[in-house]
Amino acid sequence: MRIWGLTGTIGSGKSTVARLLASRGVPVVDADQIAREVVQPGRPALREIAARWPSVVSPGGKLDRKALAARVFADAKEREELNRMVHPRIAEEAAARLGALADAGHPVAVYEAALIVETRLHEGFDGLIVVTAPEELEVARVLRRDGMTEAEVRARMAAQLPAAEKLRHATFVVDNSGGEAALAAQVDRLLAAMRRAS
Repeated sequence: MRIWGLTGTIGSGKSTVARLLASRGVPVVDADQIAREVVQPGRPALREIAARWPSVVSPGGKLDRKALAARVFADAKEREELNRMVHPRIAEEAAARLGALADAGHPVAVYEAALIVETRLHEGFDGLIVVTAPEELEVARVLRRDGMTEAEVRARMAAQLPAAEKLRHATFVVDNSGGEAALAAQVDRLLAAMRRAS
């Protein structure tokens, strides 16, 4: 099975591209979804987070994601510590899901994650899809979608590599600065390229 990475900066629309690919029959493993699962109550990662930052876990044992984000996106060392706790667990679960897709006979799958280039995962993939959009449009999308302040959005952006750095490693670029029809047409071209490569 060929595995393509799918990445882009926050607000670029990589999750929209993932949904369009999934609707066309390409299985997508979503690192953000796995990240939410590995910090559920009772999981080892949440116990480690609670020991390090007790204030971000409620008395009922649930993670306050917004409080945790406020801490780690304000301090690179704290973010690195969190990444050490969760990234190996995300990688293990993602590998298991991709392995199951390969065992089921899928010819191609997509791994969607924000930090593919930062963690050099792209080096092991068969291709890398990078979704781009103008920064101000990305900021506006995240403000609408997540209810963050502009400062919070820009802190998230600062924690990721700039789009230009991700683009240096791209096999296929999706420009998400236009409307839905333009995006869907690009995804159809992407799918054709993925099929040719497999």
